[in-house]
Amino acid sequence: MAAEMTAHDLIAKHRPTLDQALEAIRTRAYWSPHPEHPKAYGESGSLDAAAGKAAFDAVLNTRLDLGQPGTDDWVGGEVSPYGIELGVGYPHADVDVLIPAMKAGQRAWRDAGAETRAVVCLEILKRISDRTHELAHAVMHTSGQAFMMAFQAGGPHAQDRGLEAVAYAYAEQVRTPETAEWTKPQGKRDPLALTKQFTAVPRGLALLVGCNTFPTWNGYPGLFASLATGNAVLVKPHPRAVLPLALTVQIARQVLTEAGFDPNLVALAAERPGEGIAKTLATRPEVRIIDYTGSTAFGDWLEANARQAQVYTEKAGVNTVIVHSTDNYKGMLSNLAFSLSLYSGQMCTTPQNLLIPRDGIRTDEGPKTFDEVAADLARAVDGLLGDDARANALLGAIVNPDVKARLEAAAGLGEVALASREISNPEFPDAVVRTPVLVKLDGAKPDDQAAYMSECFGPVSFAVAVDSTADAVELLGRTVREKGAMTVGAYTTDPEVEQAIEEVCLQEAAQLSLNLVGGVYVNQTAAFSDFHGSGGNPAANAALTDGAFVANRFRVVEVRREA
Repeated sequence: MAAEMTAHDLIAKHRPTLDQALEAIRTRAYWSPHPEHPKAYGESGSLDAAAGKAAFDAVLNTRLDLGQPGTDDWVGGEVSPYGIELGVGYPHADVDVLIPAMKAGQRAWRDAGAETRAVVCLEILKRISDRTHELAHAVMHTSGQAFMMAFQAGGPHAQDRGLEAVAYAYAEQVRTPETAEWTKPQGKRDPLALTKQFTAVPRGLALLVGCNTFPTWNGYPGLFASLATGNAVLVKPHPRAVLPLALTVQIARQVLTEAGFDPNLVALAAERPGEGIAKTLATRPEVRIIDYTGSTAFGDWLEANARQAQVYTEKAGVNTVIVHSTDNYKGMLSNLAFSLSLYSGQMCTTPQNLLIPRDGIRTDEGPKTFDEVAADLARAVDGLLGDDARANALLGAIVNPDVKARLEAAAGLGEVALASREISNPEFPDAVVRTPVLVKLDGAKPDDQAAYMSECFGPVSFAVAVDSTADAVELLGRTVREKGAMTVGAYTTDPEVEQAIEEVCLQEAAQLSLNLVGGVYVNQTAAFSDFHGSGGNPAANAALTDGAFVANRFRVVEVRREA
């Protein structure tokens, strides 16, 4: 088929989904085209559970040849946190050959227009969705997420975030009309008349620097925001989590080819062990956009040194929950226990500091002292994770040795309210599985402050005794201002306290969840409705996903002609 015919077919196929996504970001109501349940797959070309597992197994110990130009070597070496060597070889690129090839296709991609780019992106997402079961295993065995979390967060939730980015990108590009007739009256003289043409032009090459823990969920927003706005995208995965993004690149290249575009608009930059190519790529003059999720240190380096690029970072923060009072004590404990346990706390949104008044809190079960709250939360976590099979399904595996080291060191920081314990995984005996540790600290002691004012990524949380609610609110504001926060939570039955906490979060630009006691947790966000991060505090300079996340990935160039 000709490219024009393909575009027509893709518009007919995907325009209704694009329109629904545009409506969803307008209303912020619940919507998702991607099923969360594994049994929903297996029809209309999608892989069911057995076929997805077989596809994952088939790629192990093979070379994933993407057909990219400039391949000068094959690299790999991923080892699953569950103990399996993946054995997948990836193309290593001579970027001096690859980057010019990537730029060659940008003119046709730019000229295709916002709608065609959007529906091509939606076709890529549809093909990814069809392979959700396969990608779930890839995410599981690179991130250490338990299978169901890898399936949902790495599959439909990641795809939702990608589609959300496409919707915002399309909306921002069509905000300006393609043409306009401009006439200015001149009194008795003939009016001035111009025809004006407006074209959304890409910034240039986009670099996506992937993360270890959520390679697709954190990767898809930037990938699809850049692609939908006309930019070629070079995907540099985390060396421990290459496979999910390599499969994504493979799918994108196939769709671009079938739609009549240059497949080199999307390419992979895998690296040799210890090569550290992110800094080299990030400062190349051709790279005009960078998306990064990971440590604060490297995020700060990118913001300071990649001066030629528009840099979008999601780094790290110290997430805080104020516990003031509750009318559902058991529900609060249950909700917090789940939040602290999910994926072994290896989420940028997991609560770390629980600020609890020294003289206790009011509850529907009567007053509770600081020590009682800490002990009851410890029991709630123990109850949640008491069954090893359930614990494995919630905790997954520790993603890397650094997290394990932080967990083991945390017990020495204060009085341990909940000790971490080792759990065996019968299916994967080499997996490192640990329950969370909860340490009691005194908010007024300088040594304790040094501990809780630093991010301790992993299954580590602190119950921090504060002198008063006012002190808790002040400490919350200072923490967000100085260290950043992806999430803030609070429990209170007092409207004035609620208003004070809300005001701090508005001033410091932190996303707030109040009195969660059911099946929604502070460390989870829903695409099309919730913003992940705000871009307004040190934890991240961008939000997933809003207009600001996409609008500066393109510029509008005007051509004026005499009418």
